[in-house]
Amino acid sequence: MLFNTQYPLVQAPMAGVQTSALCIAVSNAGGLGSLPCAMLTSDQLRVELQAIEAGTSKPYNVNFFAHTPPEIDAARNLTWKNALAPYYREFGLNIDEFPSGQGRTPFNAESAELLEEFKPPFVSFHFGLPKPDLLQRVKTMGAKIISSATTVEEAIWLEANGCDFIIAQGLEAGGHRGHFLNHDLALQMGTFALLPQVVKAVNVPVIAAGGIADAQGVAAAMALGASAVQVGTAYLLAPECSTSVVHRRALKSQAASHTALTNLFSGRPARGIVNRIMRELGAISEYPPEFPLATPGIAPLRAKAETQGSGDFSPLWAGQNASTCVQAPAAEITLSLSQGF
Repeated sequence: MLFNTQYPLVQAPMAGVQTSALCIAVSNAGGLGSLPCAMLTSDQLRVELQAIEAGTSKPYNVNFFAHTPPEIDAARNLTWKNALAPYYREFGLNIDEFPSGQGRTPFNAESAELLEEFKPPFVSFHFGLPKPDLLQRVKTMGAKIISSATTVEEAIWLEANGCDFIIAQGLEAGGHRGHFLNHDLALQMGTFALLPQVVKAVNVPVIAAGGIADAQGVAAAMALGASAVQVGTAYLLAPECSTSVVHRRALKSQAASHTALTNLFSGRPARGIVNRIMRELGAISEYPPEFPLATPGIAPLRAKAETQGSGDFSPLWAGQNASTCVQAPAAEITLSLSQGF
């Protein structure tokens, strides 16, 4: 099998809504479970990797971001602060304590050193690949490399730069777009338009992602040349997922039928269920600073609103097939998806 798993099925790493529990459950059920690491400290990552090693003997994947942290731009941060000021006042928050910072850390030497202790069989990246010396360290520990391409050009670049598997991430996918060569959203394609073009352009196995939420979607992707599929949104209601109460409620509601790309929560386009902040400021806005500098500023609003049972300021990440989510154990969801292979 492609990943030495029962099924060529990758559970999409979903930062902020899952821990090692989902990764373990999917790996034990025959898929390739994944752990999102971009929001974890080194200590947290160590704990999660220890849990995975204790919870499964099956292959698993760890996922990191590969972005270059931008310099903090005081002018853009002020624009963001001013845009959010009315909401801060509404919730009784002190705008003078408006936080700033990076919000997410890319793969670095500290990450590589920690991975060398555990030697995960698969390491995936989002937003391209890390610097060549860091990538070589990962390869030296025996891991296979996976990364996302949103265009044919990105797929060709990933293969040329050492990727063992390429995810063809269609526009339907929930969460952050993985583009890294060009930020023009007009170049982004749907899964079933992108997939066969990527398969034709590269010689490494291609993993289809975006809008695949059931066995029929799996079968369609495989028919178009995919060697495997990656599925995320379908797992969001699983008990092993740490999806918040407000996020779960949105996924079960009519709201799940309307998702959009937005840069309001991080500074970079990502697909989520449309909520108040997206409607009022515009899903794609000029207000947020560059990724990931937007995250700290909106975090207090999210926290305050969620204490009141509202997801109006929360990143309710979900793909375009979100309304097909089912509340079931991860193993059951994995088995259902496997019927498409």
